[in-house]
Amino acid sequence: MSQSFAKNTFNSLKNKAEKALHRSLDQHVKLAVTGLSGSGKTAFITALVKHLTSQADDKNLPFFDVMREKRHIATKIVPQQALTIPTFEYTNALSALLPVEGEPVWPASTERINTLRLAIKYQSNSGLRGHFAPHSTLYLDIIDYPGEWLLDLPMLEQSFADWCESQYSLLQQTARNEKAKPFLTALAELDLSASVDESKLADVAALYQQLLVGLKKDTKLAMLQPGRMLMPGELKGAPLLQFFPVANVPDDIIEGSNLAHLKKRYKAYVKEVVKPFYEQHFRHFDRQIVLVDVFSALNEGSETLHEQSRVVNQLLAHFNYGEASFFKRLFKPNIDKLLFAANKSDHISAQYHKDLALLLDSIVHDQTNHLKFEGVQIETMAMSSICATEPRQVAEKGQQLACIYGKPLGEQEWLTYLPPQPPSRLLNKQEWPKQGFEFLSFSPLPCPDKRLKHIRLDHVMQYLIGDKLT
Repeated sequence: MSQSFAKNTFNSLKNKAEKALHRSLDQHVKLAVTGLSGSGKTAFITALVKHLTSQADDKNLPFFDVMREKRHIATKIVPQQALTIPTFEYTNALSALLPVEGEPVWPASTERINTLRLAIKYQSNSGLRGHFAPHSTLYLDIIDYPGEWLLDLPMLEQSFADWCESQYSLLQQTARNEKAKPFLTALAELDLSASVDESKLADVAALYQQLLVGLKKDTKLAMLQPGRMLMPGELKGAPLLQFFPVANVPDDIIEGSNLAHLKKRYKAYVKEVVKPFYEQHFRHFDRQIVLVDVFSALNEGSETLHEQSRVVNQLLAHFNYGEASFFKRLFKPNIDKLLFAANKSDHISAQYHKDLALLLDSIVHDQTNHLKFEGVQIETMAMSSICATEPRQVAEKGQQLACIYGKPLGEQEWLTYLPPQPPSRLLNKQEWPKQGFEFLSFSPLPCPDKRLKHIRLDHVMQYLIGDKLT
């Protein structure tokens, strides 16, 4: 046995032993930050780290027990154990929000899976930990991944025919049909039973990819598959991505035909891309936050909002949930606490926050009953990881109007704005208001004191990890 092999084996065993010790003492939490594209995952992680590392006090986080009780000692970023996964670019994200010069901007969206480890040192006040030392450390691993890649998880349980049926039917809907015409025309001209022609398949696949990219750019539709067509990374140009949905897939597909080739590529994509992504990164989570951008879906109408609801509920079916116990923490961790957060609550008046939380509760209702039966604690909340507006009271005709003040995204002028009231439940098409909804998006606020503002981020922290810091 070589010396280097023995050293590597020893280090591997040491890491496993340390991880088991941390889990046995409940000193390690793996947090999944989940959300569709544009839900604010990068901003949330940046805010979480900023408030724990340099804004950690009871005045800033009054509902976070470890802060309120003044037991928090310090938090710092430490080297992660997952050496094959890129590190979350916290410094770049924070520089976008708190620039030395110029106006603040939202940090770039996630384009790859990444992670960050925090060591939270605190004074323990009870339990087994207090017998070992006056101070304890909780290791918090934060895992972030592109929302586009999440969209592929339902494909794990779909055959090529099932996937085609679901995706092709979506192309007939009003929100997609007009943009889908170039792809549908090319598809109609393609002889699927003819001998495989990779050049023609590539041309039609390119039109399908253009369709998905266009839908992502111009709409807030949630179900856009395959997700790697939107963010291909190292797969850009690979034949693995050159497939698309067709109508009425027969049971007896002609061997060597264009259709047979599409089926082969679909199966390869699920096996070589989706399944490894799921198996490597979607197990062993302890806690989860699901961020949802409800306002963008409301702006586009009933069809988009209901699609968002279906997608979020489908995604939840692919995580491991269940009541945690000592042995499960050691050998088969499950998510025992789940938080649904309607992000960007500062984009409406505070009086409507309850309506926003109730609407989100209605959106995710399909899965929550099942998860509660499995022993999972579930909470729904309206919050803002980073405030982009300020509340303003405006007098008009003898009334005080609860408005917000900020700079709309992409504009130069600041605006005092009276936002609409969101519905408190998922409306059907008949109930949808004729005038629809118009919620504005805002640029982040300048922070001369270099301190980010939030709404209920301390509630989020308390719910997700407060019980681990006792």
